[in-house]
Amino acid sequence: MIPRTRHLLAAALSALLVLPVFAGTAAAAGRVFSVSLAKTAADVKKVADYWMPDRLKKADSYSPATPGSQAAPTSSAAATAGPTARSSVTRQQSALLEDVTATAPRNGGAAKTMGKVFFRFGGKEYWCSASAVAAKNRSVVATAGHCAYDPQQGRPAEYWIFVPNPGPTGETPDGIYVGASISMHEDWPGKGDYDYDYAFVTVHRGFVWAGKDGHYVMQDVGRLQDNVGGQGLELNRKPATYSVAAFGYPAGAQPDGTRPFDGKVLRTCQGTTRWTVAPSRDLQKGVQLQPCDFSPGASGGPWLIDYDQNRRLGGLSGVNSLTWNRDAKGAYDAVSSPYFDTLTGEVYKRAAAQTTPANVT
Repeated sequence: MIPRTRHLLAAALSALLVLPVFAGTAAAAGRVFSVSLAKTAADVKKVADYWMPDRLKKADSYSPATPGSQAAPTSSAAATAGPTARSSVTRQQSALLEDVTATAPRNGGAAKTMGKVFFRFGGKEYWCSASAVAAKNRSVVATAGHCAYDPQQGRPAEYWIFVPNPGPTGETPDGIYVGASISMHEDWPGKGDYDYDYAFVTVHRGFVWAGKDGHYVMQDVGRLQDNVGGQGLELNRKPATYSVAAFGYPAGAQPDGTRPFDGKVLRTCQGTTRWTVAPSRDLQKGVQLQPCDFSPGASGGPWLIDYDQNRRLGGLSGVNSLTWNRDAKGAYDAVSSPYFDTLTGEVYKRAAAQTTPANVT
């Protein structure tokens, strides 16, 4: 969902062309909504052929998706209010937490889970930030909902791929992973509710392009988690009781028009969190990190609790969703995430249960 102004992405997308559904139809069950992306090896090849090396080298010219902007609330009470409804930690949820622990790559070394997702809306290429999450299918990526699905048009993004640890000029050292399906809370595709602006995308086995001078073949590199590791998952963590490290690839303009970031370097903000709400964005249970000057492009980047800088692993407690200019000055000064609760765990479990073909090449 890509605006051309500082306004919220969902509103801006209403001006874009209607997108065709790519390789599948949507199906909803309970509170989890799933939509297919690339289902078969032929579908994967179609997406791969779109993202040939020459196109990826032009990544700097694509528009970074923005998490949307929100001015300071009109009252301090609104800025500090908690969610109107919070899920309690159930026995089932406790079991889920025990199962989702951060995982290092199989070949050892530090994790390399963070990266960019590239996709197309309305015939134009865009990108967001994202991260790999530990899962039993070893193939799950977490990002913002607006980096995968447009609720205004009721359509998923086209040609969706995840590139962990991307190089500055289109390099893909740890592979390219084509999206197989998107799992979301039903209120994101149904209402564009920013309380649920997150998505867990199941991806196919990765590949790299082998060859040169326009003559390339896909070379299988295996499952995402095996290659880069996966972040853990932290749910029902009350703000103000923990500190968080937020990551992303910001590149867009600040409110005053300056561009201090180029989107080529992974950036981080660290600090404590607080509840926040934005009724105009249908956000009733947001979690805010301040200070943070992230700009467009950071959307979907992970929020990690207990982040280990040596292992580069932590517990995923949110994703960049909205940017804030609380002091109404020249730069963004905060970023917020949806509250990751038991319902988030249900969405995650749907993505972790999806299977993909054994080989895509």
